[in-house]
Amino acid sequence: MGNAKLKSDYKRFQRRIRDTRPPERLIAHYELERRLAERLRASSSDERARLYTDVYSELFAKLPDHPQNKPAGGPQSGRIAKEVRLLRPLLTPTSVCLELGCGDAALSLALASMIGTAIALDITDVLIDFASAPSNFQFLKTSGVEISLPDNSVDVAYSNQLMEHLHVDDAEGQLREIIRVLKPGGQYLCVTPSRVTGPHDVSCYFDETATGFHMREYDYGSMREIFLGTGFSRVEFLVAVGGRRLATPPYAALRALELLLLRTPKFLWRKMTLPLTPLMGITAIGTK
Repeated sequence: MGNAKLKSDYKRFQRRIRDTRPPERLIAHYELERRLAERLRASSSDERARLYTDVYSELFAKLPDHPQNKPAGGPQSGRIAKEVRLLRPLLTPTSVCLELGCGDAALSLALASMIGTAIALDITDVLIDFASAPSNFQFLKTSGVEISLPDNSVDVAYSNQLMEHLHVDDAEGQLREIIRVLKPGGQYLCVTPSRVTGPHDVSCYFDETATGFHMREYDYGSMREIFLGTGFSRVEFLVAVGGRRLATPPYAALRALELLLLRTPKFLWRKMTLPLTPLMGITAIGTK
């Protein structure tokens, strides 16, 4: 690598995600993340059980100025409120809710007072404040795919910015695990960035497709295919802003719009004022 060159309009991407690092730090981040991501892409399933933890630990240890290495608070509470608003229509006071890729489990802890059981799953629990956790909160550790829960035990599963970080083989494996643990009629709400407006990892400053820790960024077509192919009986796509559901557009309309943009050079439509809210990220609900 070593010869990474920033896009001429890289500052536009910085403004969008509020990244204030100087160019040399963006390059250092990109070169390290690409090297680690290539290890993940080339690894076997058995190797990835260890590698997911190893590569992310190395990234954060070597990049103290990484955007995720910043104190909690402020925007965090706003994000949790949006996610609660998005999930509430799916939940009841007796629901069992599984959050995949929970991080500090702030969402699961917030949901615990509203539902029967809140289960948070991740590769590590180092960010979780167990001292403040209620009795109906549970943490599950995973190596990346498996979910150590009984069949038909979860009403609602949820993930935000997780699926794109999984190796494609692991994404399919995890979806099958989610299907297994969901109760009949249970639902999985998955939020993931769209490849149409991507890339959305550090490679946004350098490349036209994701080459960092986003193993794959999806579009409506590929999301629908992988959900139905792994066992979901129905897939719907939501348009939401600030956690508030605005619409559930027909799949055919969403797919037609993204195909149009995929066939149009990005430099043309990126400068236009387009209603891209439905395409910035994909919010899919799969029903068992």
